[in-house]
Amino acid sequence: MGSTSARMLTLLGLLQSRPDWSGADLAARLDVTDRTIRNDVARLRELGYPVDAVRGPGGRYRLGAGARLPPLLLDDAEAVAVAVALRAATATAGFEESGQSALTKLEQVMPDRLRRRLAAIRDASTTGPENTGSNVEDPGIDSGTLAAVADAIRDHQGLRAHYRDDPVELEPYRLVSWQRRWFLVARRVGPAAGAGAATGEWAPYRVDWLRLRTPGGRRFTPVPFPGDFTEFVVQEVARTGWAVHARITVDAPAEEVLGRINPAVGTVEALPDGRSVLVTGGDSVEVVAVWIGMLGLDFHVTEPPELVAHLRVLAARYARAVDG
Repeated sequence: MGSTSARMLTLLGLLQSRPDWSGADLAARLDVTDRTIRNDVARLRELGYPVDAVRGPGGRYRLGAGARLPPLLLDDAEAVAVAVALRAATATAGFEESGQSALTKLEQVMPDRLRRRLAAIRDASTTGPENTGSNVEDPGIDSGTLAAVADAIRDHQGLRAHYRDDPVELEPYRLVSWQRRWFLVARRVGPAAGAGAATGEWAPYRVDWLRLRTPGGRRFTPVPFPGDFTEFVVQEVARTGWAVHARITVDAPAEEVLGRINPAVGTVEALPDGRSVLVTGGDSVEVVAVWIGMLGLDFHVTEPPELVAHLRVLAARYARAVDG
């Protein structure tokens, strides 16, 4: 097929598309001999691309990890999908600059037909506001912190950090992205010291509230997590992961309250007198007030004081709205 350079690029694309190829399969796909495949693999190695091989009649090839990034060969649909995803990333707090830089590089090497298609998608569509659930701006995420936490999870390396104002030492297990925030599911190491979780206790930690310290913690041997990481974050964030937390007594049984809320809003505790307590939170008292107002049930709030004060303001405002 075609020139040697075009064939080698096609070969490189095939090696990127799946982890393992037989020499016979590659020869058939490129319509060349097994010997040509061996020669082209040798040329790729000379250019610095690590192609691993198992010799013999059933010889197989795969692209290994090396010191340099090989050309990323994408088909048309893949290239457009990556570009659209990068446009979304530029609207994510903390990734605006790096996302735009990566998108610019990709668009520069796109064929004209793909640039025109991407421009058509951009010009024919509109994106709504990203932060539709709160009157508080989405927190910026430091990409270096996110990467360091991911490395620690991979290497079973403990983390030393300040969580808000409290020093913590954690065994990191999983990153969970939810509600436009990143949470780290981890076990606490050492005394609680006011940071919420006791020694050995599982808890979700907001990554934007973590300030990593050096050196890091000690390596650890992972233990099984008792449940599903994402479900755990959704359940626990109402208790530990918001800027504002509230316990609201609702004049209805727990079953009725549970039937009216999204599980992401909070947790519900039954009371002996038939009422229930909704444990919920948000990034502002305004958000919490909206959520509990949508219950459609009578409720009582005694804390936090800022929420009580805001509800009084809302009560007076609504009263004025109907009294003229």
